[in-house]
Amino acid sequence: MKKLSLLLLLLFLGFDMVSQRVYKKPKFVKNWSKPGKHPDHIVLNFSDDPSTSISVTWRTSKEIKIGYGEIALSAPNPAFISTANTIRANTTNLKFDNVVGVIDRKNPKKTTFNSLDHNYHSVTFKNLKPNTMYGYRVGDGEIWSEWIQFKTAKKVGEPFSFLYVGDAQNYILELWSRLIREGYKKAPTASFIIHAGDLINDAHEEHQWHEWFMAGGWIHRSLPSIPVPGNHEYNPQIQNDIDEGIKRLSLQWNNQFTLPDNGVEGIKETNYYLDYQGVRFIALNSNILIEEQAKWLEKVLSDNPNKWTIATYHHPIFSASRGRDNEILRGLWKPLFDKYNVDLALQGHDHTYTRGRVEPYEVNLVDGENLQDITGTVYVVSVSGGKMYKVKPGWEDYEALRDRVGNNKQLFQVISVDGDKLTYKSYTATGELFDAFDLIKNENGVNSFVERKNEAL
Repeated sequence: MKKLSLLLLLLFLGFDMVSQRVYKKPKFVKNWSKPGKHPDHIVLNFSDDPSTSISVTWRTSKEIKIGYGEIALSAPNPAFISTANTIRANTTNLKFDNVVGVIDRKNPKKTTFNSLDHNYHSVTFKNLKPNTMYGYRVGDGEIWSEWIQFKTAKKVGEPFSFLYVGDAQNYILELWSRLIREGYKKAPTASFIIHAGDLINDAHEEHQWHEWFMAGGWIHRSLPSIPVPGNHEYNPQIQNDIDEGIKRLSLQWNNQFTLPDNGVEGIKETNYYLDYQGVRFIALNSNILIEEQAKWLEKVLSDNPNKWTIATYHHPIFSASRGRDNEILRGLWKPLFDKYNVDLALQGHDHTYTRGRVEPYEVNLVDGENLQDITGTVYVVSVSGGKMYKVKPGWEDYEALRDRVGNNKQLFQVISVDGDKLTYKSYTATGELFDAFDLIKNENGVNSFVERKNEAL
């Protein structure tokens, strides 16, 4: 009996010790992110017409000096691979010693250094058929990736959906992985993913980029990414940059993403636009050259044949967290959004959730179908990673109406466009509907607003 009592006591104490254990972050070995001969960090991007082309970029060790992409029309018969066309990749070497890694913000002189010396390979597959499934693989002619499938866009304004996420940034492999995978489960037919900046925390840190690619896995390989840089994609590169207070775009950005080359000179592939099935998507870099982008933005908005216009960038025009306000950005870009009836602005940065609108709008909305309610641009701030801030008040000070807020939730958004109707749904990392609304396009270009947050949590 004494032995049994002692055993029960030990079990109880053991359980208690486990339940009180302090959470420990995962640690990665020094060379965990080091590239090898096998292709990794494979990512799809739009770089031209999404209906007839697609770009793929990947990483290898410096020993792999040549790369190829192969593409074929997909078919149920596995013999489809025998019809593949082979295209030589554009290969670049990224060599940089003593890269500033994680910066101790309390002591800017204290840094962690790493070195980069590996190759990136990029292929743009052109002259593809619209609305067609293809299979592709990448490699050096002997060492290949798996065959990966994607589908080109349709030429006309057919229905489609896409995912939008804000700041992955922190706890990327730990926690963002579940979010992006749940997003894919919720929207398996999504055409692409918008990443509204701060994909990682420290711009040049290869370990963190490796986390981002590992967390997304084959999703990055089969769903094109539309990324914009956040403030955390800008950091000093070397010690002298720290001394002089200089921040530079992530060394990896232009090497690992192949994006449209139609933006402002000096920031191309961080600022660009593309048209997808009746929607013009405008990617803006809210970190630098915002005045130059305003001039570019007016041209892109004024010459826009599409029914819908969606803008994405990092720093919110209407901030959602305390101690943040982007007055200059709001003064330069918002008037253009108003003038040209931008429908939706997808933002990040504030690590919380806020959704609201600008004039014209009706304050006393009735949930459900009420097509008398009209609205200007709808602005959304959302977060997908593990770092959270609290919502602040204050949109009303800038003549904006805030309809929905949320604290301490990892969220992803599924946005669908079908003719004159745009449907927006925000989901938690565990798949519950958190927010929802519809926009109905009127003949005069102004949208009717249908509030559906009553259907959510």
